[in-house]
Amino acid sequence: MTTAPYETFASLSAIRGLRHGFIQRVPNLSLAVEREQALRLLDTSHREAVVKMSLGDKTFMTAEQIHSANIVRVNAQTASLIPQCDGLLTNDPRLALGIYTADCGAIYLVDPDHKAIGLLHSGKKGTELGILTNAIEAMICEFGTDPSQLIVQLAPCIRPPHYEIDFAADIAAQAKAAGVDQYYDCGQCTAANPEKYYSYRRELGKTGRHLAVLGYGS
Repeated sequence: MTTAPYETFASLSAIRGLRHGFIQRVPNLSLAVEREQALRLLDTSHREAVVKMSLGDKTFMTAEQIHSANIVRVNAQTASLIPQCDGLLTNDPRLALGIYTADCGAIYLVDPDHKAIGLLHSGKKGTELGILTNAIEAMICEFGTDPSQLIVQLAPCIRPPHYEIDFAADIAAQAKAAGVDQYYDCGQCTAANPEKYYSYRRELGKTGRHLAVLGYGS
């Protein structure tokens, strides 16, 4: 199987020791299937990409992703799949965080002062429920994060005119309201670029998943 290509973001690449990536569509792999089967078919390719990010030696954590605003702080003793949540936070350097998307937004959060990180799944519902606001409040409480020093990056997601709601704009507004000065949006629409991205809306629910990954390297 071809190793999945992935993109990186300048805002995160500038942080010393941080590793990240947003895994794109795997070329020549048919994934007109339901989510769980797609994830099984993508597993090997995704794992190889995580190794290329220099995070292959980390304990990989991901969330059940139920379109909620629930946030969980995790460490090396936590189960690898966190139920009933859509956001993960940690300051444990042994971990790599992962979130799957196929139109929803993956939001990366990095507090360089405390080496604390977060990764969120924020689509229409999660954004309406304020998952980013919840995550920032949790980072303030758990790690002493100063929102003005927090780096927040939005990955590719669906946007107008391919979707009737501009939740990317709502995410940006939540970041500003929370006191985030360093907010970045890649501006890419998953539904507009079928060569690079999967799209749940465009492909009528039967498609692959991107994997957003974040962690500190060894």
